[in-house]
Amino acid sequence: MLSHVFVGITDFERAFDFYQALMDTLGLPLKFRETDRGWAGWMPADAPRPLFLIGTPYDGRPAEAGNGQMIALLAADRPTVDRAHAAALAHGGACEGPPGLRPHYHANYYGAYFRDPDGNKLCVCCHDPQAPGPSAVAQAGN
Repeated sequence: MLSHVFVGITDFERAFDFYQALMDTLGLPLKFRETDRGWAGWMPADAPRPLFLIGTPYDGRPAEAGNGQMIALLAADRPTVDRAHAAALAHGGACEGPPGLRPHYHANYYGAYFRDPDGNKLCVCCHDPQAPGPSAVAQAGN
């Protein structure tokens, strides 16, 4: 459905450090980085799109976070949501909601919310049920 998402930033190096840590956690490889143009992009490991792009606004004006705008990135599982939230906060992000179930969306919605260093709101979420751990598997067999 989506070709790409572009997020405006004001300080390329600061934003790149933030997003590289987040994308590494989510397993999304860097497609390109053009420091001289002030933009970079990541993609899924198994497909060329959608792209997630950061960059300075084309019109040359300062980037501004939009009220009511948010980008949600899909995580493979709940521990990845936890790690992504921690990586975001460790790289200059601000918490907008810690990792946890949000049953008002649906029974298995597990998400975390944060803002990047420029104030853009992001979510990392997983829609799958929690995978059973070793103790749950052992109990199921009894």
